Amino acid sequence: MSYLVLDLVILAPVVAIAVIALVRRPRMLAPIGLTVLCTVILTAVFDNIMIANGIVAYDLAGRSGWGVGLAPVEDFAYPLAAALLLPSLWALVGGPSDEQAAYDASSLGTARSEEKADAAD
Repeated sequence: MSYLVLDLVILAPVVAIAVIALVRRPRMLAPIGLTVLCTVILTAVFDNIMIANGIVAYDLAGRSGWGVGLAPVEDFAYPLAAALLLPSLWALVGGPSDEQAAYDASSLGTARSEEKADAAD
């Protein structure tokens, strides 16, 4: 099995979960996109450093031949999976819904207005 096939097996369910999260919480697109961008940039920099220093090596038979510098493209799948999966899971099970967040924000504004009115009296 090549690294690329293994990556596709791992990324398929992660992308499905991310799509579900983005359909339910479309406001998460920007934070997830920023997380993916930062993760890809950091992976490109540090994987190239590790490969250049001989810390990590890859079997040429398992590689697709595509790469970013010395780093094979397959090396980006796991950071990509983490950058997609963690915020998506948080959006689905951990964080408040958009409606709840909007309600909390509006009730916070109402409470502050009441405090100011009480202080003025």
